[in-house]
Parts: sequence; structure tokens; C-alpha cells
Amino acid sequence: MTVELVSARLDAPPESVRGLYARLCGAERHRASRFRLERDRRRFIVARAQLRGLLAARLDAAPESIELAYGRAGKPALAGRFAGSGWRFNLSHCGDLALYAFSRAGEVGVDLEAVHELREADELAARFFSRRENEAYRALAPRERPLGFFRCWTRKEALVKALGEGLSVALAEVDVSAAPPGWRLHSFSPLPGFIAALAQRR
Repeated sequence: MTVELVSARLDAPPESVRGLYARLCGAERHRASRFRLERDRRRFIVARAQLRGLLAARLDAAPESIELAYGRAGKPALAGRFAGSGWRFNLSHCGDLALYAFSRAGEVGVDLEAVHELREADELAARFFSRRENEAYRALAPRERPLGFFRCWTRKEALVKALGEGLSVALAEVDVSAAPPGWRLHSFSPLPGFIAALAQRR
């Protein structure tokens, strides 16, 4: 199955952000207004405007005309006259980097994280990793654990996002040490210092 992956930076000059803001719908503008930090507000605007631009290129439509709907866990999907296009998509962003996935062959989910030392990583692994995942994580050398932790974490998040279930899923019961039946899981680094995961339905 073909999945298109696109990565993009989110830090843009103010004049570009103003132009991108015009692409957003009323609900997206309202969400943008709720960010306390101006940097986070700008990055949200750029991320959503870029999503609209990428969808528009695949739908041969104007970015501002794209209609979106959201599932109960917040997963976005095409709506209105675009709902029957067959396109499925997902996005994730970390800092000033965004990652987008597009497919016409089934649901997709992506997650992106910056690899760094996380003081509570051992505690989070014990709580949210399956027994097999936690054993594999604990077996890593200390210097390998940051990458090992985020590799597992992004795979879980990507799968949960593809399923559209959000926080209703008990992460410890989702074992991604191997792809679950009916799914493909792929880990990769879009840029040095970042780890990402893609989940796609077979």
C-alpha cells in the first residue's frame, strides 16, 4: 500500500503566517486563538494551513475550501463533497517540525517525537508499555534507552491515532513490538534527532 509522507518546518516569518491564516476555517482560527504562547499559535496556524495545502493539491481544490470533520477522539477526516475522495490522512508535530501522511489505501496514523533524555521514562514504560515492550526496553543499555523509549511510544501513538480511538485505548494493552494483525508499523527518522512512526492498515 502506498503512503505519502511529507515533513515540513513550522517556524515561518510573520508575513507568511498572516497569509496562511487566511486558509483556516472558523473552528481552526478559534483553536489558534486559545494558545497562550505566540510561538505555539504560529506553529498551529502553519501546520493546519500546510495540511490544507497538501490536501488541496491532492483534491484539486482551494485550500480554504477543504471541509474537515473530527471523530470522537479528534481524528480529522475529509467531509462534505470531499468525503468520498478516498483520501485518508494524519499529522503530528513536535517543536517546529511537522509530519503528514496521506493514503488512498486505508487508514493511517503518524507520530513524531524529538529523542531526548526523559527523567520519568522508566516509570512511563512500566505504566504504559506491555510486559514484552517493557522487558525489551529494560534490556537496553542506558545510552540506548531514550531512542528505545520514543521508538516504542511513537509506534503506540501512531497505531492509536490510525484507529481513531485516542485516550480511550489502554496503551499497556497495545503491543507494538510486532505489527498487530491487519496493520503495518514502520519506524524511521525524518531528521536527525527525531523519531517517527507510521501505522497503516493492510
